[in-house]
Amino acid sequence: MLGRFFKKPGDDLGGRVPPGQTLTTRFPVLTYGPSQHYAPQDVVVRVFGLAEEKTFTWDDLLALPQTTLTYDIHCVTHWSKLDTTWTGVRVVDLMEHLQLDPAARYVMQHSVGGYTTNLSLEDFTRPENLLAHTFGGEPLAPEHGGPLRLVVPHLYFWKSAKWLDGLEFMATDRPGFWERNGYHMRGDPFKEERYDDD
Repeated sequence: MLGRFFKKPGDDLGGRVPPGQTLTTRFPVLTYGPSQHYAPQDVVVRVFGLAEEKTFTWDDLLALPQTTLTYDIHCVTHWSKLDTTWTGVRVVDLMEHLQLDPAARYVMQHSVGGYTTNLSLEDFTRPENLLAHTFGGEPLAPEHGGPLRLVVPHLYFWKSAKWLDGLEFMATDRPGFWERNGYHMRGDPFKEERYDDD
């Protein structure tokens, strides 16, 4: 749907826009099921599976180094939004406080409301990934995953779980919600890995 809100990318973007995408200045809201509404003070992220089990409260997360990053995001539904700015805890900074079993190779993100999505440990621990609580200088709105979501900008945005409340470390990969329903197990937008037969 092109028009006021979506446009074809120009030729001057230096390969920033993956194939099959249109640009938007809006931030479309796409969620399976209702948005979750709860106070930041109720945030608890549980680490479990092939890791020393521990939990991080909202205050625990705010006590860690805070980082602001700007990058492009890409949705499997064919929109891309450029130059989005997020603030939160880098995954690599969180990892300094975790003890993993050497067998851990994958991570399942768990969300309030039951959503799940999987990542390889390599994809999860990239330096640009954030446990984000702020978007564009404002607290992250509930419909966009606030108070806390993961942001994994190099993959389609369904891989960035909203309302994050758990990180389960695993030895073998297994599908999350959309992956069980036909989406690709990895979701690289530049390879158009949208569905499991791509």
